Amino acid sequence: MLGEYRIEGRRAAEIAASVERAVGSGELEPGQLLPPMRELASRLEVNPNTVAAAYRTLRERGVIETAGRRGSRVRSKPVTTARELSRLDVPPGVRNLSDGNPDPALLPSLGAAFTAAAEFADRTPTLYGEAAVDPDLARLARAELAADGVPDGPVVVTSGSLDAIERVLAVHLRPGDAVAVEDPGWHSVLDLVPVLGLRAVPVGVDTDGPLPEDVRAALAGGARALIVTDRAQNPTGAAVSAPRARALRDVLAKYPETLLVEDDHGHRIVDLPLCPLAGTTRHWAFVRSVAKAYGPDLRLAVLVGDAVTTDRVQGRQRLGPGWVSRLLQRAVVGLWSSGAVDTAAVASAYRVRRDALIGALAERGVEAWGRSGMNVWVPVPDETGAVARLLHSGWAVAAGARFRMNAAPGLRITVSTLTPGEVGVVADAVAGAVGSAPARRSV
Repeated sequence: MLGEYRIEGRRAAEIAASVERAVGSGELEPGQLLPPMRELASRLEVNPNTVAAAYRTLRERGVIETAGRRGSRVRSKPVTTARELSRLDVPPGVRNLSDGNPDPALLPSLGAAFTAAAEFADRTPTLYGEAAVDPDLARLARAELAADGVPDGPVVVTSGSLDAIERVLAVHLRPGDAVAVEDPGWHSVLDLVPVLGLRAVPVGVDTDGPLPEDVRAALAGGARALIVTDRAQNPTGAAVSAPRARALRDVLAKYPETLLVEDDHGHRIVDLPLCPLAGTTRHWAFVRSVAKAYGPDLRLAVLVGDAVTTDRVQGRQRLGPGWVSRLLQRAVVGLWSSGAVDTAAVASAYRVRRDALIGALAERGVEAWGRSGMNVWVPVPDETGAVARLLHSGWAVAAGARFRMNAAPGLRITVSTLTPGEVGVVADAVAGAVGSAPARRSV
């Protein structure tokens, strides 16, 4: 069960630290089963309640997960993880379509924007006690959000979408609360929710976004929050359509105390209209990041929401990092103001690549989905075997297990750098990897 590693300690804190050290060093690997509590208590000669307290601490820290009688095991993506265990190993010569990254050729040059921001900072340095949000950034963000139908609200700047989502959940929810999440959905959110001590409730997704009946069931069952990706949903490429938005607003109107969190990370890489849900409930937050359009290293997202939510987030932020670098904010202002990203051209480039692969797969009898963004979702009967066969054929794709809870198996293929000459080759490889077994719809 544990190989050569022996968990040590007499107190709960010592036992938890022993397990956490082993996970961090790689001696305990993701998915590895831990001893039953009574068995470990007997081995360590301590009270079973001591081991139970240690395991509870590890769950709250996001290191392990417990599945009833199936026992406790190291999470598939624990907070404490050896760096080499979390990195995807793509062998030399294998084409990587698994990483979810944008096409570097479609990212803008950053030199001029950062030079101008640095010169501005030289003239007007940011000092302690000044406003956390650059007024020009707030003005530009607010104008675009208003044009997209997002209700008015205070503007907060965070270090990316996930940082914003974590902060919003943390200021409203308590350990044990349930959160409705998309399934399949962004693996970082699926990992974040339990790390915060919250319980993830899966909500099915199709090409138009979360399924209203699943949302209704989750909220009726006690879920206190709902996280929705508006466009370029990861991993399926779903985008909330106008009819779906109306149906979801109708559901949310019956549960006005729900905390609604919307993630529009597809801003400026998709040309589908935004159909926001914000404002339907008492507490809401709408998040828009710059990473996909301007580069993953630009760790900045704009968050707007109701006054209570934004005030709480800002208050907690002041006690932590204080603010997101005003230098970075000024650089984003320059990028936005200069039109550094041609949204229509970027969206068209990704759409052409998605449609080409989906069409080629359809010609080979393989079902695939992807309405927006840079990913295509392929339902498969056996994702582990399909991933292995594709890797053997020279193509690395992401296994759907990273993105799903109850949804059927699938593959996520990132098309951002796919060339026209590769489309048919990839489609042939996927069709061969899937085999003749009928694919099941999972989105």
